[in-house]
Amino acid sequence: MTMILPLEASPEQIEATRIEWGLDQPLHVQYGNYVAKLLQGDFGRSNADGRPALAVVMEKAPATMLLMLTGMSLALVLGISMGILAAFFRGGIVDRAVMGGAVLVHAMPGFLLCIFAVLLFAVQLGWLPSGGGSSPLHLIMPSLVIGLSAAGVIARFVRSSALEVLGQNYIRVASIKPLPRWYLFAFHVMPNASLPLLTLVGFLLGGMIGGAAIVESVFAWPGIGRFLVTAVTKRDLATVQAIVILVSVTMVTANLLADILYTVVDPRLRNRREA
Repeated sequence: MTMILPLEASPEQIEATRIEWGLDQPLHVQYGNYVAKLLQGDFGRSNADGRPALAVVMEKAPATMLLMLTGMSLALVLGISMGILAAFFRGGIVDRAVMGGAVLVHAMPGFLLCIFAVLLFAVQLGWLPSGGGSSPLHLIMPSLVIGLSAAGVIARFVRSSALEVLGQNYIRVASIKPLPRWYLFAFHVMPNASLPLLTLVGFLLGGMIGGAAIVESVFAWPGIGRFLVTAVTKRDLATVQAIVILVSVTMVTANLLADILYTVVDPRLRNRREA
């Protein structure tokens, strides 16, 4: 409590705040009261401006969702293209180059990618602003960083899934027909290899939202991630708890929707369930 109140707060003020927050009650009572308020949509009040914490956080949600959807769209385009390219030229120089780049980008820390992007596009070339969120140009670099990191995972997954499909009997039968190799990949391999990608997208989308703090902070993007860092600095506990809970719920929901969509798209799962 002394970390939240000013240093000059008197013992009477500290005790009054403890009573106001219910910290004078036993721990299990505090937890029960907190959960009961959560079920009613009450996440407490922000220490910074006194408004409900949920309302303050939801003001930042549209910016984060825009960044995540843009980054995920870029990751899918780049990742699927790289994975198909590597599988098409498996074992060759193109395959090794694409997979090496995918591993390198995914293994590189997010803040390092952010720094490289700023140095290249903002400092050296001067094409993009280094930070902010007032125009579409401000969206490009953070989306690029988020998309590149996820694209590395998607590329490796698509390549592995495509090579697994290539070993199936129906693909071997289709390869006997006088069909171009690109046609075989486009209409026989990739539709089946892309189905497991739905589950991966659910995990990646939840991870993107949880890991947006670094990217949003570096590029000064006005989203939940940057706001979380600010709330921690200001010791705004109610806001921090609201953000953590919302991010957790979003991750669980994204994975649940991905699993449901997977059963809708894949007729084999529907037939197995009906049987």
